[in-house]
Amino acid sequence: MIKFEHVSKVYPNGVKGLRDINLEIQDGEFIGIIGMSGAGKSTFIRTINRLNSITDGTLTVDDVEISGLKGKALRQYRRKVGMIFQSYNLVPRISVIKNVLSSLVPDMPLGRVILGIFSKEDKLKALEALDRVSMLDKAFIRTDHLSGGQQQRVSLARTLAQNPSVLLADEPVAALDPVTAHEVMDDFKRINEELGQTVLINIHHVDLALEYSKRIIGIRSGEVVYDGPADEITQDILDFIYSKDEAE
Repeated sequence: MIKFEHVSKVYPNGVKGLRDINLEIQDGEFIGIIGMSGAGKSTFIRTINRLNSITDGTLTVDDVEISGLKGKALRQYRRKVGMIFQSYNLVPRISVIKNVLSSLVPDMPLGRVILGIFSKEDKLKALEALDRVSMLDKAFIRTDHLSGGQQQRVSLARTLAQNPSVLLADEPVAALDPVTAHEVMDDFKRINEELGQTVLINIHHVDLALEYSKRIIGIRSGEVVYDGPADEITQDILDFIYSKDEAE
């Protein structure tokens, strides 16, 4: 379980990214996070893997207060929290399978890392992850020969290979055409249902958020202004989430 208790984030320039967030996320949930650009959606999900450290409050994951994690403990924690970015973050001139195998490097002995030696078990794990996102047939193709949607699937496979319990996705389909966006969202949904992984997706497309998510968190000016079932959200609520704060 992920638990936010009075969590706030203030950036060094004084911008308030999050304001007094209080909520709980149960294991296995599929949550869409919506709001205007700059509302605090990315800040919200990045506090969970400590890419953003909170300023006030308490953030616990599986009863561990993550703000106090340092060094090896923080690195081990981050292995359990996968992150998928809009820009894929792949190495373009190497093969698809080598990109996926790169996620296993932190768990490998230094000598094997230096020599680039992966075990049979590692390779099978990478191939299994690619199979889960229908990219097994592209395993030995150079990554820069793939379409945007295919690259995002490789990014997802790379994250799956590290066996996380939580998947965070920051605008994973923003650069994709509608058909491909649905295909990638189908992958997230299937992984959530088959593997039971908690999925939190910061998503610009409201229609996709409502279609795929069971729960919606709406953020406006750093505050959670809606937290509830996707099928109970109304146009009035959406209008409020996407309205500009007059105090800004």
